Amino acid sequence: MERKDKSALGRPRTIDRDKVLDAAEAVVAETGAAGLTIDAVAKAAGITKGGVQYCFGTKEGLLTAMLDRWCETFDRDIATLQGEDRSPFAHVRAYIEAGRQSDEEEGSRSAVMLATLLQNSDQLAASRIWYREQLKGVDPTTEEGRNARLAFIASEGVFFLRSFRLLDLSDEEWRSVYDDILGLLPGNQGKSISE
Repeated sequence: MERKDKSALGRPRTIDRDKVLDAAEAVVAETGAAGLTIDAVAKAAGITKGGVQYCFGTKEGLLTAMLDRWCETFDRDIATLQGEDRSPFAHVRAYIEAGRQSDEEEGSRSAVMLATLLQNSDQLAASRIWYREQLKGVDPTTEEGRNARLAFIASEGVFFLRSFRLLDLSDEEWRSVYDDILGLLPGNQGKSISE
């Protein structure tokens, strides 16, 4: 969605919200959470502070838009990988595969951005709901359900460990860990969805 902003000469100017969100992500990647300000985003996007405020209102509005966009993008990736199978295990498998397919740079950017976004209690509450939805339908009273839950948590753990550069993994190790994680799921012998 694009919004109109008035330039110094009074002509309407179009502001691309996605480009502003891209600029906000770049600010977070370069400076961390402390550097995410309306001023910094405006400068990175090449627009006025008022333009950012017109699009998102407040910093909290900007954070919410960033989180919403990240979740929507990741949800689309999961749906694509999941295909026609709508079972809870297929969803968890697709979720894990989406994490597996991310490269190190993308993972680092996502992890830093999520850490920044989750500083607000509203975003934290929304993220808790989103994460709970990822395991919807998985029955933890069954062995298969417990294994799926364990695989989900393990995939998040290795993703964040590598993304925050707390654990160095070669590409081969990364694939091997995910093979082990995917091997926990019913009907999967550690193969990726694409295999």
